[in-house]
Amino acid sequence: MLLSSILMFILYLVLKYVLAWIRYFNSLDSRLGQSTWRWSYDYPVVGERDISDLDDKTFVRLRRKRNRVITVMYSILLIMFLLSMSLLSEFLIFFLT
Repeated sequence: MLLSSILMFILYLVLKYVLAWIRYFNSLDSRLGQSTWRWSYDYPVVGERDISDLDDKTFVRLRRKRNRVITVMYSILLIMFLLSMSLLSEFLIFFLT
């Protein structure tokens, strides 16, 4: 139980660090928006014109970096969810036995 708690705290700190990176990338270009939770599309969407690498190379590269960091954020959240389920089960086993 102690190891799970320590690991959960470390993952929380890593998540805060990743969220700071997402806010940093959002502040570099106003076209990215202020959303922390969504990817910006980098593929053709019906009715929307996407900016390609040929149109604005620096913006597209920045958007791809931010999308990778958002993917890392979702991975950390998934690991934290699984770890919280494990921690909860250890907690219940400890107090109910």
